[in-house]
Amino acid sequence: MTVGADETSQDEPGDRPLRRDAERNRQRILAAAAEVFTERGLDATLDEVARAAGVGIGTVYRRFPDKESLVSELFRDRVDALVTVAEEACAAPDPWQGLVTYLEFAAAAMAGDLGLRQLMMFATYDRDQVCYARDRMYPVITRLVERAQASGDLRQDFRATDVKMIAFMLASVAEYAATATPEVWRRYLAILIDGLRPARDGVSELPVPAPTAADLADLMTAHGQRLSPRPR
Repeated sequence: MTVGADETSQDEPGDRPLRRDAERNRQRILAAAAEVFTERGLDATLDEVARAAGVGIGTVYRRFPDKESLVSELFRDRVDALVTVAEEACAAPDPWQGLVTYLEFAAAAMAGDLGLRQLMMFATYDRDQVCYARDRMYPVITRLVERAQASGDLRQDFRATDVKMIAFMLASVAEYAATATPEVWRRYLAILIDGLRPARDGVSELPVPAPTAADLADLMTAHGQRLSPRPR
């Protein structure tokens, strides 16, 4: 028997709640994974993601067959966000301010996301994602740098790859100082930005005070305790 168009349409509403539930669970898993990997890094397990999402581990595996596929989707979203900001910065009327805006955004993204830092800084977890980031980001970062150089605001020996290294340096500072002065990386970004100018009349006001001797002592103690061998 031939099924008419109206009969087909009657079957669809029954499918929709399941599709909506499946998509709702998928979004809950992605949101929970973003939080878990941001705070705990890529060593976090899918069991931890499932608990954070309030779903069973089987639900997670139905949406994502393994942790790599979940990380891949999250990572690409973050890279795409970085590219979007870089493209907007390239369109800024002031090339220098566009570059500074992107540096601040990239440094903040790396400083606040342990999972992103691990993926961007080390290729051991998923080299394909590192290649994706490079292929998406390098051309637009190059344009951003060349605009600032053409306007005479950026030193001529600066390269697009220096942007990534600056973000890595600041992310390492943020990770080290997180328990005492979590925003101190902004101080060092301001110092670095001054150094990018080919010439300047003065220096920028630093947005965050230097860590105190007590802050540094506390950080050294905290990191020393973390690295100390456990008693057998």
